[in-house]
Amino acid sequence: MNSQFIENTSKKAFLLEVGTEELPASFLSGAIAQWKSLIPRSLQENSLSSESVEIYGTPRRLAVLIKGLPSQQADREEEIKGPPAQTAFKDGKPTPAAQGFAKKQGVELDAFEIRSTEKGDFVFVRKLIPGRRVAEILTELVPQWILALEGKRLMRWGDGDLRFSRPIRWLVSLLDDAVLPIELVNGSETIKSDRISQGHRVLHPQPVKIPQATDYVTVMRLASVVVNVEERTNIIVEEVQKSANKLNGSVEIYPDLLEEVTNLVEYPSAVIGEFESEFLNLPTEVITTVMVHHQRYFPIFKDSTQQKLLPYFITISNGDPAKSDIIAVGNARVIRARLADGKFFYDADLKNPLDSFLPQLAKVTFQEDLGSLLDKVGRVSQITTQIAEQLQLNPEQSHNVHRAALLCKADLVSQMVYEFPELQGIMGQKYALASEEGEAVATAIFEHYLPRGADDILPQTIIGQVVGLADRLDSLVSIFGLGMIPTGSSDPFALRRAANAIVNITWTADLAINLQQLLEKIATDFVATHNKNKEELVATLQDFFLQRIRTLLQEEKQIDYDLVNAVLGENDPEYTQRTLQDLLDVRDRALFLQKIRKDGTIDKIYETVNRSTRLAAQGDLDTKQLDPTTVVQPELFQKSCETALYHTLVELVPQTQAAQNSRNYQLLVAGLEKIAPTVNNFFDGPESVLVIDPDPNIKRNRLNLLGLLRNHARVLADFGAVVKNL
Repeated sequence: MNSQFIENTSKKAFLLEVGTEELPASFLSGAIAQWKSLIPRSLQENSLSSESVEIYGTPRRLAVLIKGLPSQQADREEEIKGPPAQTAFKDGKPTPAAQGFAKKQGVELDAFEIRSTEKGDFVFVRKLIPGRRVAEILTELVPQWILALEGKRLMRWGDGDLRFSRPIRWLVSLLDDAVLPIELVNGSETIKSDRISQGHRVLHPQPVKIPQATDYVTVMRLASVVVNVEERTNIIVEEVQKSANKLNGSVEIYPDLLEEVTNLVEYPSAVIGEFESEFLNLPTEVITTVMVHHQRYFPIFKDSTQQKLLPYFITISNGDPAKSDIIAVGNARVIRARLADGKFFYDADLKNPLDSFLPQLAKVTFQEDLGSLLDKVGRVSQITTQIAEQLQLNPEQSHNVHRAALLCKADLVSQMVYEFPELQGIMGQKYALASEEGEAVATAIFEHYLPRGADDILPQTIIGQVVGLADRLDSLVSIFGLGMIPTGSSDPFALRRAANAIVNITWTADLAINLQQLLEKIATDFVATHNKNKEELVATLQDFFLQRIRTLLQEEKQIDYDLVNAVLGENDPEYTQRTLQDLLDVRDRALFLQKIRKDGTIDKIYETVNRSTRLAAQGDLDTKQLDPTTVVQPELFQKSCETALYHTLVELVPQTQAAQNSRNYQLLVAGLEKIAPTVNNFFDGPESVLVIDPDPNIKRNRLNLLGLLRNHARVLADFGAVVKNL
């Protein structure tokens, strides 16, 4: 079907506002993001162009303003294929099939064209399809845009089946200055569109009339509603920083907090509150957690180092700025109560040493089939011993690792962490220091949770790194052992994040761990107490880690996909074992391959290695064999090019071994570059040979020569996976 479009130059503006009860901040963020994708795509699918699509949102409304819409779709000419010519006409006369097709398309029989196609002659017609009016199309699309929004815990209200995050109370729908009739039916209630919106609940409780679509932002601003999310964000940042400056303090604009408060207010104003200085004796993290995570306040620090707090805070109010003093008093009353609770919990926890909390871990279930948190601590402690042996830690380090592993979850049963779970690890560190545990142990208790988020820092000490690896390895093997493997977006135990952390910690700290050996040992211990298949469990974990390594190499290390395939192999057990036995090596090989692709070195060896590899596949040489003196018979050589290739392969052995031992793969590549002319002469020189010789012994001898070259290259990567000129 071909279409020819005829442009319509008349431009329109359309406004849709969905007015609601107060929306959750998280839903508003998601809804705005969804509409930014959905609405432009919907317009395009309906052949409607636009100059701009602006999405707005506040706690009480979600809106879109579309400018530069045509007044109607462009007319289009369609070419429609009908029945075969021999079906449409018999003895030169139209058949019922032809008449039915003409009627369906609304054309006369003389409009038919007979044209040849690959499948024979067919009837075609051309018809002009008038564009539909934009008002008609929008009337159909708007309900779809509203009801397509997804979110957590959508609700029904009244006696209808309409589902939305909160009850919808009004609709504004304007095409230029005219109301576009839209109806949402919810049981016995019908919500009809109008030009009447609602202003700020406190500052402008009266209804707001919007004369025309393009007046929306200005009219709502006069009603004390800042509908533009970016504008509200900028106002909040400016107000917060200005308030901190008044107090000669410093403030951090936490991105998550900023986004949340932006979506909780329609007309933001900053309010400074104060609390008693005695609460500053609490750990800074306790105070900031109460403020940021529980009360949505911005804490104020003495200076930009953010080590010490001032007894003030900043809140973003959605009320009347003239009543800021009253609002500040109310906010202070709330924060005072929360900090008093924190002080009570902190003082109570400090009455006992951290290790006294350990028996209580036996009463907290980690997972129904995996026992208590105390059981988990025991497993983590065993795993840290294995990692410490691999890393050859000294006795002091090994002692600290064992002690940190024993205490790493103790603060989970403290009163403070029970009330404020965000402080896990943070309070463990502080309670460890208060209990006169060593600095290394206390730091490791905090660090073993790192990274806490996608952009968080990694553990910096070897003790924290080892305990963090052990904790995550226990969770991965145990949860996988129960068959609870992440699927799609479902990952309740955050196992993908755990595996990513294991790889990133290993890479960043250059830890020479043998992950394959650890998985085998931990799986052995797991199946000893659970009736599971060890080989199947290990294989599943191998695949899972390979997927994470593949993703991290491509997305974080920016390695081309084919080079990642080359270092990991495709269903290649040898490469799988090698990758998991030495995570540092697979990282280094991938980075090196990317480097020699950029500088062009890879092109100098690509054809030589690949041609040899393709032919070597017809032989049976072990891929680990490198020494030609054990698998090649020089007495079978018939031409000098065979002898030359043999001697260059002998010379290549020490270079390859040196590259393996030092991970200096430039040595190997230099050797492959040097051997390239000899290999080319073997294939195409004056005395080139036929590799697939009729004599099976000669054939095998020559295939072994090529197999050895392939094997040397495999020390770096599987060049068969490399895409030339990517």
